[in-house]
Amino acid sequence: MFTGIVQGLAPVAELVNENGMLRIGLQLEQMSDGLQLGASVAINGTCLTATKVDGVCAHFDVIPETVRTTNLGRLQLGDPVNIERSFRVGDEIGGHFVSGHVTTTAELIHQHNDAHDRVLTFRLPDQWMKYVFHKGFITVDGASLTVSSLDRGTCSFTVSLIPETLARTTLGTIQVGDQANIEIEAQTMSVVDTVERVLAESDRG
Repeated sequence: MFTGIVQGLAPVAELVNENGMLRIGLQLEQMSDGLQLGASVAINGTCLTATKVDGVCAHFDVIPETVRTTNLGRLQLGDPVNIERSFRVGDEIGGHFVSGHVTTTAELIHQHNDAHDRVLTFRLPDQWMKYVFHKGFITVDGASLTVSSLDRGTCSFTVSLIPETLARTTLGTIQVGDQANIEIEAQTMSVVDTVERVLAESDRG
């Protein structure tokens, strides 16, 4: 379990494809303190298990399904990734509860500056738009963000980022055409699905 508060950026130090499995080595530096084998770490919002810890470097195995459904398969050596260690009881929850199970990816289709903020617009696969609401939570590459606007006609939504978020996450360097990992807020999905089911049962009745 995570909170969507990115703790830092880590460069990709190793990429190995082995029998269909992608192995990623990350230079975690101080974020590796106390990291144990088997621990969960969110990498660009994707919950992965530490399979090897060597000082300040940690390795993670990524199965083909995760490579297919996230942006981790597009990583290159030296690329920075967003890192969050798993939530511990007593930690401050600055974002919202995040599982690290990526729902889908979304393409950045536009970005512009608005005063001190940067506004990013993403196109989401249409089947997921019913779960996106103005001022609702959404996780983008592991960062807990608030939807600032949306357009259901174009299946797009925007988030507004302050300079601190731009400096601390990969969203400060993302380019138009890039894919970001998206996790839809679980409670929102549950409410929407429940309402749809109740309405469908009412219509049949």
